[in-house]
Amino acid sequence: QVQLVESGGRLVQAGGSLRLSCAASLRIVSSHNMGWFRQAPGKEREFVAAISWSGGNTYYADSVKGRFTISRDNAKNTVYLQMNSLKPEDTAVYYCAADRDTGSYYGNLIRETTYENWGQGTQVTVSS
Repeated sequence: QVQLVESGGRLVQAGGSLRLSCAASLRIVSSHNMGWFRQAPGKEREFVAAISWSGGNTYYADSVKGRFTISRDNAKNTVYLQMNSLKPEDTAVYYCAADRDTGSYYGNLIRETTYENWGQGTQVTVSS
């Protein structure tokens, strides 16, 4: 069973930056599509960003495009989410997820049901 552990979430002021990390217990980052999702209080979990197993494709929600960047370090088996120009509406629990390459296209990677492994989440709070 793959374990994903997110870290890096904390309280930050609007306009600030954070880098979230997702460390995998097995060497899956280079063979799995990886995604970031978030869930704000009282809202459903939503797609944030994804990177294909090959690293050749990255996808972003419109709300974070141009501000967030997803990347990975295969040697460290870790996926990152660099978040810049943070807004109060970015406040949420952020989750990392892994997919055994069921398809590296946008329509697949934005769906929660695509991913079979999830982390426990890390809280990001952006104050105004």
